Amino acid sequence: MSILIKPIITEKATNDSELFNRYSFVVDKKANKVEIKDAVEAAYGVSISSVKTLNYPIQRNTKYTKKGLVTGIKSGYKKAIVQLAEGESIDFYNNL
Repeated sequence: MSILIKPIITEKATNDSELFNRYSFVVDKKANKVEIKDAVEAAYGVSISSVKTLNYPIQRNTKYTKKGLVTGIKSGYKKAIVQLAEGESIDFYNNL
């Protein structure tokens, strides 16, 4: 089971990483903060000072079309915001 699913590379996450040295990841829903910390340290070779987690629920939407009522679903996920130690950084674009 892989704990880290993918890094979040958005404008807000990029500003967070440049200004505050915080990086965001989509992680497994069952992972706790200690497991996330160990996984990031092992994958990127950095030291971490804090981990914050957020659980996003499933989003359901419905709309009326010619075919009737159409429902859609967007799966929920867990997001981890990792604060690195002073002087550390992660380069997501170098390992492509």
